[in-house]
Formats: sequence, C-alpha cells, structure tokens
Amino acid sequence: MQIALDWDGTCTVSDSLVAAIRVFGDPSVFERNYGSHGEAIVHEVGTICASADEVSTWAAENVAVRPGFRELVEKFRPVIVSSGLPQLILPVLAREGVEVEVRSNGAEPRDDGWVLSFYDDRPCPVCGELCKRAALPEGRPLVYVGDGSSDRCASLGCERVFARDFLARFLAGEGAPFERFDTLHDVVAALER
Repeated sequence: MQIALDWDGTCTVSDSLVAAIRVFGDPSVFERNYGSHGEAIVHEVGTICASADEVSTWAAENVAVRPGFRELVEKFRPVIVSSGLPQLILPVLAREGVEVEVRSNGAEPRDDGWVLSFYDDRPCPVCGELCKRAALPEGRPLVYVGDGSSDRCASLGCERVFARDFLARFLAGEGAPFERFDTLHDVVAALER
C-alpha cells in the first residue's frame, strides 16, 4: 500500500499558501475568476513579494499541522503531493522533525512577484489540466488523503480515498466512494483496521 497525502488543509489545519498570499501577496487575487486551477495558482503565487527566508520563517512560526500527522508519516511513510510550495512545506517539516518525500510545485522568489513552476508542466491526460495526478506514487493499492479542489483528479486515480471539505463534496457529487476524516488520527485508525 502506498499513500499520497495532500499538504494544505490536509497535513495542515488551514491552507498555508492562501495564508501566505494574504500576508505577503495581494488577497484581492482570490476575488478574480480564472480558467483553471493552474492559471489561478500562477497568478496567486505571482503576488507574493517577499524573500524566501521571510516566507519560510513565517511558515515555521505560523503553520499548524493537523493532529495525527506525525503518527501517519511514521507508520505509513506517505508521499506528500502538493500544489503548494517548498518554502511553505519544508520549514514546517523541519520544525516538526518529520522526514517525508515531498512532490510539490516550486517557486522562484523575485522582488516583483514569485514565479511558479509546476511539478509536472504537461497537461494531465485524464483531466487536461496541470494537476497532481503525475505526482502520485507508483505503488498499488494507492490511498489518497485530501481536502481541496486540487485533489480532484488525483483522488479519482486511487483505490481508496479519505476526504474532507471541498474534496468530500466533490466526490459525493460524482458518486465516487470515499471515507470522511477530521484528524489524521482518523486516517491512521482506518488504515490499521
């Protein structure tokens, strides 16, 4: 069994990328309409005007992990697949003393706005977007744990899905099977059954 674990809103209590954009970028970017998730995230990240050190320090001081995160990582060695950025993920992992493989987007910090680079910049053959499916681990059966809109396509490519918030509503609307979770302790308990 292999586990793919979303970062923002799944490993973390709230979305660290959204919070960072509110602190270091232009929150009005969230009021605009975009043609795709990929287009939206390019514009959102492009509003961040701070150094990588400033953002990483802020993340280490402000981003809370969801209860059960350490236990899930230690017991199951998941792969984190994220639309987020290493500058927001790695400092939190270091603070928590947790080592785990991370497959995320990247960003080049610039004074006039960060430049996003996708984990895989080829459109997905399933959904046609720049999604997380290409970041999924190879092993089977594959378990997905997520919460947001960026988790839609990737979750549909897995044999077992744990979902909350937006992802749970999406999967319910699609008639796709999933198990609800609140904390990652819930996921650990279900996987151990």
